[in-house]
Amino acid sequence: MNTIPEIQQIESRIEIMGSAMRSEVLDYSRDGDLQLPIYKLSFGTTAPEAPVLGLIGGVHGLERIGAQVTIALLNSFSELVRWDRQTQRTLQEVRVFFIPTVNPIGILKKTRSNPRGVDLMRNAPVEADRPARWLGGHRYSAKFPWYRGKENEPMEIESQAMIRGVQQEIANSKLAITLDCHSGFGLQDRLWFPWAKTQKPFPELALAHSFKTLLDETYPHHFYKVEPQAGTYTTHGDLWDYLYMNHQGEAQGKQYLPLCLEMGSWMWVKKHPSQLFRSDGAFNPLIGHRHQRTLRRHNTLMELMIRAIANPQAWACVSKQQLEEHRMKAQELWYAENK
Repeated sequence: MNTIPEIQQIESRIEIMGSAMRSEVLDYSRDGDLQLPIYKLSFGTTAPEAPVLGLIGGVHGLERIGAQVTIALLNSFSELVRWDRQTQRTLQEVRVFFIPTVNPIGILKKTRSNPRGVDLMRNAPVEADRPARWLGGHRYSAKFPWYRGKENEPMEIESQAMIRGVQQEIANSKLAITLDCHSGFGLQDRLWFPWAKTQKPFPELALAHSFKTLLDETYPHHFYKVEPQAGTYTTHGDLWDYLYMNHQGEAQGKQYLPLCLEMGSWMWVKKHPSQLFRSDGAFNPLIGHRHQRTLRRHNTLMELMIRAIANPQAWACVSKQQLEEHRMKAQELWYAENK
């Protein structure tokens, strides 16, 4: 097999949408004679300064559900683009893009890493303060999980493609959110924000807390736990740390909030323990109805994020006093133990 169903779905969507959706191949993931495209699909205004939402999946091939959720969101959103006037009006002022399969050969071969054995989410030139041993990234050998790649080598093709695709969209945006879809940790869906490299607060802490408040007040019964990733563990080489550090948005009066959706895969294993005997069983919902439920589970979050970038005055473009209040509340909520 020289493709994957996820790429077939993307290519089918490209045909259906025609000129209503922009598409490009950022690069190709290669393994010998096999090469698979890394697609980016985008909607809305091309104005560089416009607010932006990006949805990304498939960084870890073994966590196939991340790519599948991203494609499910792409399909739902693109259907709204076809018939919903409110969505069409919103896209006159904002931009939404998708990179659903960052690591397509990893998806094909059911591996966390890319074809060269590198964990893309440990691949950036970012050093952590006190990384978790092994899990936080290492340079010993591609035979072991969480391999970062050789020191001083360029980042992997897939990493560079994703970074380039995101930077093209957010570089001049006055407000940007990205959501990277993963699975494999805990009994609850989490929304992680930086840093991954350190337990120190990151510069957009007030923005992160303001977003959490918006989510809590709009959907008080939501099931996400919003927190800094480093509160769970710290890692070398996080691509979103790297993107944020290079964006330097706050210094330029621009706001950027990178989020990671970490779907709680232990929920699926708890209800069906025998799936642990499959290589992908610890990271994906394998029972049909659970898989379908997961694919539709995050539509409300996407809708909230689109409305959030379209209405920055509600949470992002607020007074300095309000931002300071959010910063203080965030410090107390997430970093009180570090005092």
